[in-house]
Amino acid sequence: MLDKIAGQVRRCIDDYNMIEQGEEIALGVSGGKDSLALLCAMASLQKYHPKQIKLHAVTLDMGIDGMDFTSITELCKELDLPHTITRSDIARIVFDERKETNPCSLCAKMRRAALCNMVTELGIKKIALAHHHDDAIETFLLSLIYEGRLHCFQPVTYLNRTDVTQIRPMLYVNEKAIINFVEKQNLTIVHNLCPMNGVSKREEIKTLLKTLSLEHKDIKTKVFGAIQRLPLTGWEQSVES
Repeated sequence: MLDKIAGQVRRCIDDYNMIEQGEEIALGVSGGKDSLALLCAMASLQKYHPKQIKLHAVTLDMGIDGMDFTSITELCKELDLPHTITRSDIARIVFDERKETNPCSLCAKMRRAALCNMVTELGIKKIALAHHHDDAIETFLLSLIYEGRLHCFQPVTYLNRTDVTQIRPMLYVNEKAIINFVEKQNLTIVHNLCPMNGVSKREEIKTLLKTLSLEHKDIKTKVFGAIQRLPLTGWEQSVES
């Protein structure tokens, strides 16, 4: 199963020209199922991809009590990858100081900035994030339904303020495959203890897709295909692929 996921990751990387020869790439690893799959797939890909990349796992501690990232460090040791953890006060600022009514938006901005600072301090200019096939579809529908626009995050995003590039190599991997992989590999998940986990608008979209899938089995494939065929900005595939 790892070979299949790593193969999908490689195809996505090549289709969108995500990596360069010999460069070092940070892997954003929160400890959730998606980032664990990304970590394992990229570690596997590193062994045979012709561009000979270097990897460095990074974990941003949001400052939420009760979260333990020891299992990530142990897995990185097994995979022979360096792992850096940086603690932040994001949770305290968002929930205690600001008391945000829409905390997810501010949290996402602060988390992105903190991750960029982390990798910059490590001397790295590129970070791989674990957004997968279902994430892209849900983001597209979130923008359509709640914002009235056709939009989705891009496979490759250059952040000019920080000179960091974000890549999303898992876009061809669906959530079901990730769940099966993590379960079969018996990987230890660091459960998200954020009070907003499971109650966001994204959960509403997940429920909608489940309902629609009962009658339209291929709806996710069609939506993802639409994103690529439009194509949305940044979704144009590399000529080399």
